[in-house]
Amino acid sequence: MFIEQPPWFYRVLFPGAFWRLPAPKKCVYLTFDDGPIPEMTPWVLDVLDKYHIKATFFCVGDNVKKYPEVFQMISERGHLFGNHTFNHIQGLQYWTPNYIANVEKADGYIHSNLFRPPHGHMRLPQVLTLRRRYKIIMWDVVTRDYSWRMSANGVFNVVKRYTRNGSIIVFHDSLKAEPRIREALPRSIEWLLKEGYEFKLLSMDH
Repeated sequence: MFIEQPPWFYRVLFPGAFWRLPAPKKCVYLTFDDGPIPEMTPWVLDVLDKYHIKATFFCVGDNVKKYPEVFQMISERGHLFGNHTFNHIQGLQYWTPNYIANVEKADGYIHSNLFRPPHGHMRLPQVLTLRRRYKIIMWDVVTRDYSWRMSANGVFNVVKRYTRNGSIIVFHDSLKAEPRIREALPRSIEWLLKEGYEFKLLSMDH
């Protein structure tokens, strides 16, 4: 559970970050990390189009540099995008100036005030520095679709077990997630719709 739904004592390590956005009507916020890549991102966009859902894509700057046409598809189809560093680096492994420089390098390609740290790890000085310029978007449910230990059904069960009103849910448009997300994403969307959840886009105004 610590991974799938971070507990309160982990959340307090990121002051000012957004983990969940509950509303009067049941809603969820779909997000996708680690793209864009031609093997997965267009497929995810097609699935979202099928169900008339908008989502937020936290993009790795180097992928945006390599595949600008795929990145452009995200905005052309009405989705939001955010910064996920340039090289998908963990904050705990870098001194703050170097980490911030990597985020800023990604911003040169992404141009968004939304930021999510890879692996959910940052030092407090990194949090305090980045929140001056970015809205730090964490998550309430991480599906673990990236893990080879998980099955597609296991990913689907994570969504069913942990989703609640206002959950920010993380999937991955990555090759690591591909063996699970192709089945788990449509099943999860259909279950959430059946349960009465509305899919909302992360607002820049939060």
